[in-house]
Amino acid sequence: MRTDFEHIVLGLGGLGSGAAYWLSRRAGAAVLGLEQFELGHVRGESQDHSRIIRLSYHRPDYVALAKRAYDAWATLEDDAGEQLVLRTGGLDLGPRKSAIPLETYMDSMTACGVPFEHLDAAQIMRRWPPFRLDDSIHGVYQEQGGIAMAARANAAHQRMAREHGATLRERAGVSLVREVGGEFEVLAGETPYRCRTLVITAGPWSNEPLSHFGLRLPLEVTKEQVTYFAPSDLAPFEPSRFPVWIWMDDPSFYGFPVFGETAVKVAQDAGGKAVDPDTRGFEPDLENLGRVCSFLERYLPGALGPQLYTKTCLYTLPPDRDFILDTLPGHSRAAVAIGAGHAFKFASVIGKTLTELVMDGRTDADISGFRLNRPILAQADPPKTYMV
Repeated sequence: MRTDFEHIVLGLGGLGSGAAYWLSRRAGAAVLGLEQFELGHVRGESQDHSRIIRLSYHRPDYVALAKRAYDAWATLEDDAGEQLVLRTGGLDLGPRKSAIPLETYMDSMTACGVPFEHLDAAQIMRRWPPFRLDDSIHGVYQEQGGIAMAARANAAHQRMAREHGATLRERAGVSLVREVGGEFEVLAGETPYRCRTLVITAGPWSNEPLSHFGLRLPLEVTKEQVTYFAPSDLAPFEPSRFPVWIWMDDPSFYGFPVFGETAVKVAQDAGGKAVDPDTRGFEPDLENLGRVCSFLERYLPGALGPQLYTKTCLYTLPPDRDFILDTLPGHSRAAVAIGAGHAFKFASVIGKTLTELVMDGRTDADISGFRLNRPILAQADPPKTYMV
């Protein structure tokens, strides 16, 4: 069994699968991806049918990276020969005075030349009749928003990485990472591997491999959940008639048109409790579900049908809820990415950016806001800001 590679990726969820794919496009069989569980497992952050993809963001650097994300997904779609992004349009809505002001989103899109529509409550309800809003509500609609097909996209990244020559090994938990003779040695199970560059995309388990480099980041792992509701009338929620949407306030909620199930998916964003990823349970949080149902009853009652099921996942949250995307201090050929609970839409472009960082020593993407040296990551007890 081969144990010497040029490039190793630790963790093959959304970001790691993206990294393995983009590395393999350039380095072929010199790429190894290691996953501690089985490929496609549901213990982490990146499975289920759908994630929101959008150009609407609160900072111009996110908008610029989102533009690159659409291009990266398009490259993968062409390579894999299948659709992975479904454009439904995206609606951000909420009170005119809220914890997540829509003005920052409009300003960022304007700065990046992204067209959008600013709508009042009457215009929103005229276009999408299931909403029940009063005049205190407004929204921003951006036509390129839609669905990134999460499980399908992960499988496509993995399949195409293998087609380009990469080796992907599951059930290969890593217990040791160290630098030896200018290379990295990774012990996975009983097998030692060697590589020249290392990519860490371990999600909730990121601090374990980072600890071998003397790093420990102030990350909080939370157990989140989504619920599929089966309304009596699905027609108004078809993807051609209803957008992905986000309620921009605290608490924040988000939802999808019908996709993947004969139901709509709705959830509270960052509404979960802190957990240990190794011991957390999979049972639904009934208080969380109650908040979602109360929101739907008030603002989107037509979606509040019987519950098909509630599915849990994890968020890995830096205190400012910004991505971490950088090389490691003192190790220019080792890089890390942490998605902060909102990165799946960027999974392919983050994989591409990680590839550029470890292979070229640079990237044209603006990642200045995602670096490891930002002050909040060095604080012992940093303030947490999850509403973005």
